[in-house]
Amino acid sequence: MTEPVSPEPVSPGTAGPEPTRPDTVVLVHGLWMTPRSWEHWVARFEQRGLRVLAPAYPGFEIEVEALRENPDVIARLTVPEVVDHLAGIIEALDRPPVIIGHSFGGTLTQLLLARGLGAAGVVIDSAPTEGVHVTPLSQVRSLFPALKTPANRRRAVAFTADEFHYAFANTLSAEDSRAAWERYAIGAPGDWIWAYGLIANLKPGHQETWVDYSADRAPLLFLAGEKDHIMPASVNRSNARHWERSPALTAYEELPGRDHWTCAAPGWEQVADKALDWALEHAAPLGGRAPVAP
Repeated sequence: MTEPVSPEPVSPGTAGPEPTRPDTVVLVHGLWMTPRSWEHWVARFEQRGLRVLAPAYPGFEIEVEALRENPDVIARLTVPEVVDHLAGIIEALDRPPVIIGHSFGGTLTQLLLARGLGAAGVVIDSAPTEGVHVTPLSQVRSLFPALKTPANRRRAVAFTADEFHYAFANTLSAEDSRAAWERYAIGAPGDWIWAYGLIANLKPGHQETWVDYSADRAPLLFLAGEKDHIMPASVNRSNARHWERSPALTAYEELPGRDHWTCAAPGWEQVADKALDWALEHAAPLGGRAPVAP
């Protein structure tokens, strides 16, 4: 069942986690990005006494610049490979962590929670899991660079600076958007965008992004950007509603004025604090079950 989130502001705080609460945050990056996109969040959460992991997808351990030079590793990557890799990292921890994912990292976070992993999850501007049929025009335009030719299924597809500005950072100036593109952006596996994007729901059978929406899992918060073009709020709202069949807590909040670059755009600190505070408040106690939605 879904419920709204209180819009009241939250403060960063300084105290570490309680003994019965998560002591680790796992940050899952999305497509066109690497763990570098979380650099500010890592520092902020570490200041609160938490261990912070921002694992790379397999093969993404090298720097952004190296991935641009050799994008073959991006093109070959599969979703099951990434989910298994992330699951192995989480399963090796002493306590179930908070899992926070952005964009396709939100999809991966939902897949991890569906495996019974994590004490709480937050997905920010999440790409949808299978079965979400909402497809706004801004999303079609954002993904068109990857979908304009079937040959892109075998490639790593990168955005130009202008395409990145429209899809990711449309509330920023062109200059600030270009600076973000230059520091953070890489290509994305074209096959993922074709297989799990706009045409995923037309394919028969379950895809790798399928989850059982009726299953129990850790509490989950959707944070959606009002101005997001590539993963609009309507997509996230529909994804959250699919989870109403689950007995677990599902919450949804739309962030006014925020685009897809919300995790690094001005005001990112408030987004980070909101995500972490909600997760720590609602996390399943160690040895206990997650709070159940009323």
